[in-house]
Amino acid sequence: MRRLKPLTSLLLFFWAGTGFAQQVHQFSLQEAFDYAEKNNVQVKNALLNIQLQQQVNREVTGMAYPQINGFGSTTFNPNVATQRLPNFLSPAVIATLQQLGVTDGDGNPVKYDPGADYGFIDAQFGTKWNSNAGISLNQILFDGQVFTGLQARKALIEYNEKSAEVTAEQIRLNVAKVYYQLVLSKTQIALLDSNLALLEKNKHDTKIMYDNGFAEKLDIDKLDVQITNLRSQKTQVLNNINNGYLGLKVLMGMPIADQLILTDELTDETIKEGILEALNFDYTQRRDYQAALLGEKLNQYDIQRYQYSKIPTLALTGNYTKMAMENTFGGLWKSKWFTASSIALNLNIPIFKGFATNAKIEQARIKLKQTQNQIEALKLNIDQEQKSAVNTFKTAIVDMDYQKQNMALAERVYQQTKKKYEVGTGSQIEIDAARVQLQSAQTNYFSALYNAVIARIDFLKATGKL
Repeated sequence: MRRLKPLTSLLLFFWAGTGFAQQVHQFSLQEAFDYAEKNNVQVKNALLNIQLQQQVNREVTGMAYPQINGFGSTTFNPNVATQRLPNFLSPAVIATLQQLGVTDGDGNPVKYDPGADYGFIDAQFGTKWNSNAGISLNQILFDGQVFTGLQARKALIEYNEKSAEVTAEQIRLNVAKVYYQLVLSKTQIALLDSNLALLEKNKHDTKIMYDNGFAEKLDIDKLDVQITNLRSQKTQVLNNINNGYLGLKVLMGMPIADQLILTDELTDETIKEGILEALNFDYTQRRDYQAALLGEKLNQYDIQRYQYSKIPTLALTGNYTKMAMENTFGGLWKSKWFTASSIALNLNIPIFKGFATNAKIEQARIKLKQTQNQIEALKLNIDQEQKSAVNTFKTAIVDMDYQKQNMALAERVYQQTKKKYEVGTGSQIEIDAARVQLQSAQTNYFSALYNAVIARIDFLKATGKL
């Protein structure tokens, strides 16, 4: 048995591994939505924002819990600080000696002079080595800003969740448009293949007529040119379809190497579904409007936060400490440790902050007014978008039906013209003109079909149904 070279074995192993890693996905539009919401980078980051806000909420909640800290330190004082104090000892000693009748070296009684300057005493307080260890407690009993933060936690989570829904909706919008464009490409290819089949049949029949002396070689050459142009057009369309699949994979967050198969089909009936649902529309069906209302609520909390900063705060603190003091480091561990403890109730009353708090409250109120103005503007945009989407959707459906009928008519004209040509009562010019009209009608129908699909997607988005 012939052995493989190491390089060949390595290449085969790599090829096999690559093939094994490739996955095949057969997706309906809803499955494409679900995949994109799990793998699209923008959606994933929006979902991470929710987790981020959850941790921020935990941080705010933690401020309301007791704050307990341990501490400890050891200090070495090479030179203990000296304090110069008035000499309070000498007057006291002299007064005592006077009372006892003590005399000086000359035998005179010791006298105390209250106005005399007895100098200073240089004294050192403390030891070279000091050590302490303890624990402290701080508990907020009332703080208006912390209270507001606790109130706003749910609204902040809801706002981030709604923002994630808005992001996901935009991704679904883009996915749906590309998905259905690729689904419609099957119709486009079918129309091109149908035209190719017509041309090939026409060429075959013309060649028979040419062989029998009823047609010219020029007629066959013209058909060859048309067939070549149509094949070139099909090649370009197939290339656009392949690039469309690549773009859809990137949009969904799917590895490029994976194979994607679209399973949904489009019919005129499915495109027309939902047109009557616009009659029951209201603003709350729109996710961006829901997010805007939550933003307004957060602005109101912002005002409350600054208003509550004017209210006194109350906190409970406590300390428990052990201390040792010696002149040698080794002596610390043998020394007596003294206990110190304290419990305090701290009340902080804001009196005057230079009108800074009032300015912050007004700033928050202005921002609230801006948000309210944006909500009103959003309502106007929604009205325009919703009405425009409904009108465009209805018009696109009418145009789609019209172009479909026109295509069927152009096909009948072509078939009748071809029969006339085959029996010798028509000309090649007439059949070429009929075929151009048919191809134009097919192109117009495909464009109308695509416009109707896009109009339906925009309609669903405008009415909050996507």
